[in-house]
Amino acid sequence: MFTRKKTVWLYLAPGLLGLLAFYFVPFFWGVWFSLTDGTIDNKFVGFQNYLDVWQNEIFQLGLKNTLELSLLCAPVIFVLSFLLASLMRKRVAGDGFFRNALLMPYLMPSAAMLIIWLLMFDYGGVVNRVVVALGFERVFWLEGGALRVPIVLLYIWKNLGFSVVIFTAALQAVPESLYEYAALEGAGFFRRQFSITLPQVLPTAFLVLVLAMVNAFKIFKEVYVIGGAYPEESVYTLQHYMNNKFAKLDYQDVTTAAYSFAVIVIVLFLLMYRTKAVRQGESAA
Repeated sequence: MFTRKKTVWLYLAPGLLGLLAFYFVPFFWGVWFSLTDGTIDNKFVGFQNYLDVWQNEIFQLGLKNTLELSLLCAPVIFVLSFLLASLMRKRVAGDGFFRNALLMPYLMPSAAMLIIWLLMFDYGGVVNRVVVALGFERVFWLEGGALRVPIVLLYIWKNLGFSVVIFTAALQAVPESLYEYAALEGAGFFRRQFSITLPQVLPTAFLVLVLAMVNAFKIFKEVYVIGGAYPEESVYTLQHYMNNKFAKLDYQDVTTAAYSFAVIVIVLFLLMYRTKAVRQGESAA
């Protein structure tokens, strides 16, 4: 048995060395960078970098927009995916096509999605044609504050299908007898979903919400391609700030902003986990 265990460690060693070299070492090295002044001597300055970054108006703008986009997109994904999965809970003819259609954007390359989106929201694109047909004037969707609309819709379109698939898998385990009894008692569709379905799939619901939040924090790539390195203020995210600082080799500001954002994300997830635990306790009671 001991010889077998030593053999296993030999197989695990390359992966562990890669994990150590590319994750753990950079992580702790970044912590050290965030606590130094970035000069040739690289003097230790403590939390001065954090104070300077948090007082930076550009950092505050990026942080505010990132949290706003995340707190806007994640609940929308959660609610829409839950309702769509509830509607598709029963197998009907042609439901496979709709599931595949919902999941396709998640599997598409980002470059292809962005080309479609740019064509749709162009000044002469499909969306503006519909706007004109409804009697309104064309909108510059890819400029100014209106850029938030295609960014949010792109995020929802890309991530909705995967969340629907996760919810659908969880809904298959909910006993049909609960819905039949609720229907006999006169409960409507929405009452059944939020009183029966949601409590039954609470662990899965928490997973979907966490994934929606994580994906919302990664919305930078789409914004960067559409709006550039310095987009309109309403869509300037924290990732823009870190990317621009990295381009200027301001490693202290990059690492300081990154670890500050990591702490915020961890606190948000701990609050979500706490809420989930309280909700499960109430359901058990």
